[in-house]
Amino acid sequence: MRIGLLTEGGYPYATGESGLWCERLVHGLGQHQFDLYALGPTGTPPPLPPNARTVHTGDVSGPGADATPGSRIERAAFGDDRASRRAYGRRERRRFTEAFRALATGLCAEHDETSFATGLYALADLARERGGLPGALRSDDAVRGLEAACRAPGARRTAAAAGLPDHLAFADRLERALRPLSLDWYAEEALGAVDLCHATAAGTTALPGLLAKRFFGTPLLVTEYGAQLRAHYLSPAVAGHSAPLRALLAALHGRLAAETYGQAALLTPGNAHTRRWQEKCGADRARIRTVHPGLPADRFAEVGEDEESGDPATVVWVGRAEPAKDLVALLHAFADLRARQPDVRLRIVAVPTGDPAADAYLAHCKGFAAQLFPDEAAGAHAVGENPVTFEELGGPEAPTLEDTYASAAVVVLSSVVEGFPTSLVEAMFCARATVSTDVGAVVEVIGGTGLVVPPRNPRALADACLALLRDPERRHRLGAAARARALELFTVEQNLAAFRGIYLELLSHAPVRHRPGDGVPFAHPAEAHVPGSWTHQAVTAGTGAPDA
Repeated sequence: MRIGLLTEGGYPYATGESGLWCERLVHGLGQHQFDLYALGPTGTPPPLPPNARTVHTGDVSGPGADATPGSRIERAAFGDDRASRRAYGRRERRRFTEAFRALATGLCAEHDETSFATGLYALADLARERGGLPGALRSDDAVRGLEAACRAPGARRTAAAAGLPDHLAFADRLERALRPLSLDWYAEEALGAVDLCHATAAGTTALPGLLAKRFFGTPLLVTEYGAQLRAHYLSPAVAGHSAPLRALLAALHGRLAAETYGQAALLTPGNAHTRRWQEKCGADRARIRTVHPGLPADRFAEVGEDEESGDPATVVWVGRAEPAKDLVALLHAFADLRARQPDVRLRIVAVPTGDPAADAYLAHCKGFAAQLFPDEAAGAHAVGENPVTFEELGGPEAPTLEDTYASAAVVVLSSVVEGFPTSLVEAMFCARATVSTDVGAVVEVIGGTGLVVPPRNPRALADACLALLRDPERRHRLGAAARARALELFTVEQNLAAFRGIYLELLSHAPVRHRPGDGVPFAHPAEAHVPGSWTHQAVTAGTGAPDA
């Protein structure tokens, strides 16, 4: 089978859990051929396995190809309008105007759920015929069409309040979201040659798959381990926009997600939390199948099978340092915990990200911890130590994840926002008891193998940690159950087995497509390819007549 794998900011160029999952998928399903279609910044791809033959790239993150220096928003919105007028004749400009008006109406209208898709596919048809949309989505025609849709009867109140700066800013983001329309991927030798499109996210990432289905009838599979629409709502960058711009952006992401969910042959969310988001956007339950992410369990086997490892007075937190992890609440909880058990210590092990915002948040937490827990010394001439240590994964104190989890009696997660909690699964592989906040897919992952408390409740977090620290037997029992659950549900092997069956299932239900140059099955009877005149001999042998 030939799979078109659609990624954005991931495999084969970027690192991170998304890229690792794609890499495991391609390597693990060696019987299938993968054509890689990567949106986003590119570079030199790493060595690929033999079944990944071609890599197609498209940058949708930077400014447009014809952008010039100056005001970025103004240039992105208007672009070189003269270039777009030269590229399109009068008939094409009329087609673009009508298509864009339908798309903008679908974004601005309160109860219009069909105009967006109509305009989107009309723009796609025009882009395919004319080799893209050169400057059209940044032209003044597009901005005027958007302004007219915002002021039309039936438009949302927030959209009607949008001014020219909002129209310009939204036109910039709309052009970037729809940039895959202008890629050269929609040919018989590109996406037209694949048997199945597998998108690693909805929205812009899945847009080439939507067009492949429209142009070639190729079935689309969408895998989401975190809902893109949810990520948009939670993005800090959106909070600084005006209310009309936020409303327009939410409509764009919502309509694109709904169209993706409606056209996909199958949706495979990574957890029930993401599944609920998909259903809220109109996805059909009959076409949703939860497939948990697969993590490598072998690297944690030695720690998980060692029942004696771990410091009975150490609590460990592992993850990315960001406000959503609520390390401030964790420090408050640890202050309460230490007041009741003075020998306990907390290790905060941060995964390096290179993000200045994460570094600033981590520095803030370090300062707060220094205020809560002054360095304590046993005597007047001794050096004090803080019961809270901040470490970086890969450093001398925390060289690997296995070593980090091996030192813990309890692994804690204090997040207020969480998708799929990878750190909890890793702790479960290591047979560690966990205390987590009830957010995202935490309860689904933990099951009954750990303690779960409400978010933003330091006292409850401290009580749960103390209960496990004071009961080693219960701690070991929960850790063993957690390891058994993780080995059953969250391994790479179960993930690959699920997608192996899904690929075959989708292909079995897809109509047969004959490409140019392919022979039509059964166009000639099978016996026509057998040399000799055996047919005549069989007939004469049955009648007793002499051979000719």
